[in-house]
Amino acid sequence: MDERHLRRAVELAREAAERGDGPYGAVLVDAGGRVAAEARNAVAETGDVTTHAEIEAVRAAGPAARGGTMYASGEPCAMCAGAMSWAGVARVVFGASIPRIREVSATSGIGVRCAHVLATGPEPVEVVGPVLEEECLAVFRT
Repeated sequence: MDERHLRRAVELAREAAERGDGPYGAVLVDAGGRVAAEARNAVAETGDVTTHAEIEAVRAAGPAARGGTMYASGEPCAMCAGAMSWAGVARVVFGASIPRIREVSATSGIGVRCAHVLATGPEPVEVVGPVLEEECLAVFRT
């Protein structure tokens, strides 16, 4: 695990929050260790409820997502976890957990943990997190 990528996801989350969006950012690293895509939440900006950071990163990476690692500032929601599963992401590293995000933020949504969704997918996905949780939670507190 490379904490640089998670910290970059947090920077993207800050950018999203500064633009009036939910504070979520994501960095998708391909199977060879290269950054394939970066994205931030853009729901308020676009009016499209599917423009979560993780889904935007999967879209931008295209086939490079297969076998890659998703670094997410916050634990991916059920929708994002499903998209990552279908895209063939092999590992997810997240910062702040859904329960902790809910403690400090008005962020609502479906409370299903990403590991539960990913466990039902066609291929195994390693889930690592929370990592640097207090650092990641700071974005949700602002």
